[in-house]
This record gives sequence, C-alpha cells and structure tokens, in this order.
Amino acid sequence: MAGIRETALAGRPPLTEPRMVIGESWRRMIAKQIDPETGNFKDVLSPEEVERRRQASPLAEVMPVLTEGLVSVADVASHIMIVADPDGRVLWREGNVGVLKSADRLGFAVGASWAEDVMGTNGIGTALVAGRPVQVWHAEHFVRSLHPWTCAGAPIRDPRDGRLLGVVDLSGPAATMHPATLALVTSVTRLAEAELHTRHLLEIERLRSVAAPVLCRITGRAFVVDANGWMAAVTGMPPFDRLPLPRSLRAGRHWLPSFGMCAVEPLPGGWLVKVGDEHADGTRADTPNRVVLDLSRPRRWSVTVSGAAGSWSQELSPRHAELLFALARSPGGRTAAELARDIFGDPTRTVTVRAEMSRIRRTLAGVLAHRPYRFSEEVEVEILPPSDPADLLPHSAAPVVGAARRSSPSGIGGVG
Repeated sequence: MAGIRETALAGRPPLTEPRMVIGESWRRMIAKQIDPETGNFKDVLSPEEVERRRQASPLAEVMPVLTEGLVSVADVASHIMIVADPDGRVLWREGNVGVLKSADRLGFAVGASWAEDVMGTNGIGTALVAGRPVQVWHAEHFVRSLHPWTCAGAPIRDPRDGRLLGVVDLSGPAATMHPATLALVTSVTRLAEAELHTRHLLEIERLRSVAAPVLCRITGRAFVVDANGWMAAVTGMPPFDRLPLPRSLRAGRHWLPSFGMCAVEPLPGGWLVKVGDEHADGTRADTPNRVVLDLSRPRRWSVTVSGAAGSWSQELSPRHAELLFALARSPGGRTAAELARDIFGDPTRTVTVRAEMSRIRRTLAGVLAHRPYRFSEEVEVEILPPSDPADLLPHSAAPVVGAARRSSPSGIGGVG
C-alpha cells in the first residue's frame, strides 16, 4: 500500500488500484495540494469554543449511548473513541490512556480539525465527504505521519431532518486493526440515531397534547407540525408525514409546498398551520416560478423554490441531489430508464428511480412533472455549482455527475 501511495503521488498509474473510496480521496488531496508528509494543520479550537459546540450539538444527548457502546471496547483494543462535529473538529475523545498520549503527539487533540482538507484521507474527514462509514488503514492515509494508525469512522445523522451531526470514530495503532471495527462503530451510531428518534417521538407526543384542543375549535383544514415539519395532528384533511418548512418561518401568511397560501401561528414546540387558497386580499396565490439547486457547499446541498408569494428551501439527500441535478441538466425531461442510466449507469434500475422520484415529488409536486420526469415549463431552473468542478457532489459515482466534473465550471451551472 505504501508503494501504491508513492506511485499515486508521483502521478504514475499504479499496478494495483487502491480501494475506490481511498483512491477518490487521494485524488482530491492531490488536487487540493495537501502536504503528504504532515497535512495542512489548523489551529486547535479554544476550550470555550469547544464547549459552545458541545452544548449546541445534538450529539451531546447521545454521548452515554456512544460511550457505553464503544469506550470499553476501545480501551481493551488499544483504541480511542473520537466524536467530531460536521466540520471535522474533535469535540469528545475517550479510551486507552496510552493511546490518548500517542494521539496527542499526532495532533488528535480535542478541538483539532480532522477534516479531509486538513489531515488528508482519514476515518473522520473521508467519512464526512463520502457520507458513509469508512475504515482507513496504515498507508491508506494520505499523510505519511498517520501511517502507524488505523481508524474507522461512521457519520451520524439527525433523524428529525437528516442533517449530518458529525462522525464517530475508533482509532489506534495499525497493529491493533480488526476487520470488525467498522461494523461495530456503524452499529453503535445506528443505536445513537435510534435514541435521537425516540426522543423526537416523545417531543411529537407532547406537541400532540397541546394541538388536540386547538384543532377541535377549527372547522376548516389545519394541521400542527414541529419545528422540522413533522406532523403531530391534523383536521379536515388526510394525514401526512412531513412538510418542508421555510428556514426562517415566522407567524403570518406563507406559501407552503402542496398546500398553497397558509396562515401560520406558533405553538409550544411547533406551528399551527391553517390551509387556505387565497391571499389576505382575496386574490389567488401565485404558483412557484423559480427553482435554485445549490450544489456549491460540501455536504450541504439544497433546493429553493420561489414565486411571488414567497420562497422555501429544503436540504437534499445525496441521491436526491443527484436526481435533481440530472433533471436540471435535461430541460426536455428524462424517462425512468434514462435517469437510471444517468445515476447508476444501468437503465434497468427503474424501480429504484421511480421510488426516489416519488419521494421527491411529495415535496416538489408543484414544480416537477412526470412522464417524462422534468421541471415544469413555467419554472426557471438554476444550478449553483462549486467553484471547482472536481468538488461537484464528491460522494457521487453517477455517470451524469462524473461527466459534469470533467467539464468547465460554466458547463455545470446555468439556467434551464
């Protein structure tokens, strides 16, 4: 593996390719000119800033789950548990005392950044970019000073809104590497996500108890949702799971997807929404006429829908970002088979495409048409690409994304 790395650094094709996730990360590091010997060190956060981030992170709620599931194993296996935020900053670490001292010498301190563009290919930074569990062993690390180590990291997401909360990682000397480490870390992060989900259900139940007497007095269509748009109660209309809400929602009249113009009132822990089809002056609410697909920020892709009545935004999952990018690049529309070829390189995977498009259209039904799948003709579509085409949806192996990365920046963005 060390020889493969040296060949890659020299710009020569290796006799044996590294694993795909490692090879893709190395190419990013070479393109970003990360120092292959020591990385690009950043200052360590102050104790005050670390504490502020801890208090603001939902991961603080599940630290007992993570500690119980990993620290005892880490101690016995000569590893340490690291919990980092979405920026790759180390917020918590526990485990074997001797390994903690070795970690200090590597810069694995609380407040340090282990983002990929700082410390190269590693279990924290690469898991953040790839959006999935990653194990990095020995010379798979791009930075030579990390070669004596192994690390296995898994992203953890907030089940309430899908937001990336950070990465949970087990790291230690390379000689202690075990193939089951990544599976263990992944399993414990799933337990932590399940704990967050349970807490969310309790919050919804409390909101439901507040909503019940309020909805009893309403004769028209209305519903109550929490701050993330999850439904707690409804009257006069079929129930639903979740409604994307504007990021800066406040009391007043707002255009909401699938419901048009609505009156919004605050409730403890959520919002009361009364559905109406008209503005306060009695005129019809305008339909959306513009969509902005923002792919410029790493791991924070979003779609914004706007019209005369206002606008709203929603963050996108990796798959939904790929699909909307493919549609934005094809104003004439794409069949399910064509989208399957765009995303998977396999036109037979239409069942998966139709299922994902069904989920997308629950939110974007007002601007997405089907047969074929396309943005409505009345809607102006703009793509906001990253400044470097190589940074376009870095997790993606979709052919349509790969072709765009190889084009000029002007070939990615634009208005459709």
